[in-house]
Amino acid sequence: MKLPISLFLCLSFCAIAFAEKPKRPVNPSLVPVEDVEELPRVLLIGDSISMGYTVPVRELLKGKANVHRIPANGGPTTRGLASIDKWLGDGNWDVIHFNWGIHDLRHMDDGKRQVEPADYEKNLRALVEKLKATGARLIWATITPIPEPPLKPERTFGSEEEYNEIAAKVMKENGIPTNDLNAWITPRFEELQKPQDLHYQEEGSQFLAEKVAREIEALLPKE
Repeated sequence: MKLPISLFLCLSFCAIAFAEKPKRPVNPSLVPVEDVEELPRVLLIGDSISMGYTVPVRELLKGKANVHRIPANGGPTTRGLASIDKWLGDGNWDVIHFNWGIHDLRHMDDGKRQVEPADYEKNLRALVEKLKATGARLIWATITPIPEPPLKPERTFGSEEEYNEIAAKVMKENGIPTNDLNAWITPRFEELQKPQDLHYQEEGSQFLAEKVAREIEALLPKE
């Protein structure tokens, strides 16, 4: 029995619509790592900038530390507060290198920043309290430069300098050292950034990784 053409086309369309879509490749930075016994455990917390330097940091600290990262883009401090307990787990971390800020700075449709300065400070204090409770050695990374618009995709941000100053106050009060990635990358920012973007070319991520690995290694427990 032949199916009516309309029914055949409908069934064919449904089959295509419900067919399993090809899975997007997993970002290499999000691939879980297997611990090497007796090596210190390091956790990286941050946004897509940190995702860019995660893999080269692992390579630079190979044989010296097990370098993990949260299994996501850390986003704004609001996402951090919602997810921090899950991200920390019971990992028994030796060093935690962390950052929030770029997403907090982003202007939303109403013109306000995603997280305004007073809330950024309050959220950051709450997150620092959670991190300190792990007993790990902590290191804060400053917010990297935000270029002038136009950007691709089109978006605008507040001043990272303002938020870096807020974070500096919080870290100083809590005795947490700072890895000043902003100062590190600024002299070479235009050379290493992706065009009209706040993200970096591969060479830029490698350049950031060198500083991150160096700062982490200085905090690793000594034998």
